[in-house]
Amino acid sequence: MLGFLKEPVVVTAKINVNLVALTMMGLISRLWGLCYPRAVVFDEVYYGQFVSLYMKRIFFVDDSGPPFGHMLLALGGYLGGFDGNFLWNRIGAEYSMNVPVWSLRLLPALAGALCVPLAYQILVELHFSHCAALGAALLILLENSLITQSRFMLLESILIFFILLAVLSYLKFYNLQKHSAFSGSWWFWLLLTGVACSCAVGVKYMGLFTYMLLLATAGLHFWHMIGDQDLSNVSLLCHFLARGLALIIIPLGLYLSFFYVHLALLYRSGPHDQIMTSAFQASLEGGLARITQGQPLEVAYGSQITLRNVLGKPMQCWLHSHTNTYPIRYENGRGSSHQQQVTCYPFKDVNNWWIVKDPGMIFLYFSSRHDVAAPLSPHSQEVSCYIDYNISMPAQNLWRVEIVNRESDTDVWKTILSEVRFVHVNTSAVLKASGLSGASLPEWGYRQLEVVGEKLSKGYHQSMVWNVEEHRYGKSQEQKEREVELHSPTQIDISKNLSFMAKFTELQWKILTLKNEDTEHKYSSSALDWITMDTNIAYWLHPTSGAQIHLLGNVATWASANAAAVVYLCLSLWYLLRRRRRIYDIPEDAWQLWISAGGICGGGWAVNYLPFFLMEKTLFLYHYLPAVTFQILLIPVVLQHLSDHLCRSVLLKSMFSALVVGWFSWVYFVYCTFSPVTYGQPALSLSELKALRWKDTWNILIRKQ
Repeated sequence: MLGFLKEPVVVTAKINVNLVALTMMGLISRLWGLCYPRAVVFDEVYYGQFVSLYMKRIFFVDDSGPPFGHMLLALGGYLGGFDGNFLWNRIGAEYSMNVPVWSLRLLPALAGALCVPLAYQILVELHFSHCAALGAALLILLENSLITQSRFMLLESILIFFILLAVLSYLKFYNLQKHSAFSGSWWFWLLLTGVACSCAVGVKYMGLFTYMLLLATAGLHFWHMIGDQDLSNVSLLCHFLARGLALIIIPLGLYLSFFYVHLALLYRSGPHDQIMTSAFQASLEGGLARITQGQPLEVAYGSQITLRNVLGKPMQCWLHSHTNTYPIRYENGRGSSHQQQVTCYPFKDVNNWWIVKDPGMIFLYFSSRHDVAAPLSPHSQEVSCYIDYNISMPAQNLWRVEIVNRESDTDVWKTILSEVRFVHVNTSAVLKASGLSGASLPEWGYRQLEVVGEKLSKGYHQSMVWNVEEHRYGKSQEQKEREVELHSPTQIDISKNLSFMAKFTELQWKILTLKNEDTEHKYSSSALDWITMDTNIAYWLHPTSGAQIHLLGNVATWASANAAAVVYLCLSLWYLLRRRRRIYDIPEDAWQLWISAGGICGGGWAVNYLPFFLMEKTLFLYHYLPAVTFQILLIPVVLQHLSDHLCRSVLLKSMFSALVVGWFSWVYFVYCTFSPVTYGQPALSLSELKALRWKDTWNILIRKQ
């Protein structure tokens, strides 16, 4: 029974020495001196704020993208014991001792290091030689811009890692298709493709470009499968469902989970929640929730309420009125009603409180008809009110409440939860906070925001929608007693718990629509500047010496990548024209290899680069890094093709190999030349810094003597 113990247990394993060596070199190049400089480097000042907020569980909104990348950076801070106490106010600020610099920079560095072996495996899975794959990995290893970007608390290296992982996973899945369909490894790589795509999108929305590329590739491959007569209809259906599950359903579910964790972690109110709806704010601990605790739920006649505009941008504001009146004449000569002003005020104030009155109680008719143009929007109607709290007005002064988000006819007007429009009964004008999209009132209006009655409103806009934020049931008839009631708490509970999907939908919409005011940055650039690297970014400068860090690519690699793209395009057009004439210069399997490699590498470059020409945002050189990574992978593809199919003699092959060795030596020379401004050390002299300015457009920092 125990006979198996007579022989030793032997475990055999295949180890790819190339892969191990590349991984080790990648780790060394990215992790060496990771704590240097111990100061805030460029966008660390931006992402560090979010890490601190995660540590303190304070809610925030970042319009740059989803929360997964921020959570990974925060994970580094958590593992390092960071308490979130650091003032992220300027680039170059020295980190205090409580900031775990190495831990905060670790995950981006690991992601950048792993991109090296991923590049190797992608070329292998594309069926290129191990020599070409080794060349691709070494080019990624020696790419100065990728090294710089991966050594700090930034997101691009993490994004590129998940992009390359998604590509590799899909290629491995596709290569298993013919002989191992529905096997364990087949399912593993298919599922990992979807997971990696979701993670890439979760880090930055730029990951969506590669995700769409892989979906299109998968769709094309499935289209070819439909023509395979050896596959039954049931088998095709199973393949379709498997791809739908792994590439669409699971990525969507994982994407939702990022937000679920994000919202679960950030449960405290903070400075960013003011742009969210009142219902969202009330779901956070502290802030509005503290104010609205115990409020009545249903609004009724006699309710004392504050009304917040739902739009909430560029600032939140509440419907407001004070005793000051509109001027008799405006500066342009137009007249007003000279009645009490109604505005939208960006701060909480006792004059934000309103009373819901029953129009059928007492009727006091006002003789003059109110139909006057608004002060800043003459095409709209002026909105005004009266000082007398007991007045009951005729129809021309009545407003009809319409619940915009009503789910059924039985729904009533609810505090915080209901979004309502106020429609003027007599003119059908809709109450609108027009000042949120225009100028504020002049001095006579205390620079508050204009409120108008939008006369001909056929569309829907959030500036016309309001919700009750604070609510009291009023009982007193006297004005002074009512003012006392405004500061007296009530004990009636209100349900302010939002479902996760409601919170996710609102937060996702804010991320997509919230636009920070784009300002010109010293190091901003255009997409055209990136191809020829006519721009750079100074990330850090030592306060006393000439040591500095720049985002600069390896000039030799970038120039070669551009050349490879041009050669690939020209050769592809040439082959297509010749094939149209039924002249086949290369074997069919070589042609398919050429096309598939171009679809992944060239297509990856195109989808990650061309969309930036359509974007209206401030652009920086680091936005090009995912695209240039794919373009770099195209270099060994073109080199191997030239060697295999255009260098037909032994002499030509030898000469070509010598040229490749010489070219690669140039790449290594450029890497070494710029490594002082890649790693920030050693400090360079004035003459050495001037020698690095290979282009007049580069901004190498030189201190005045």
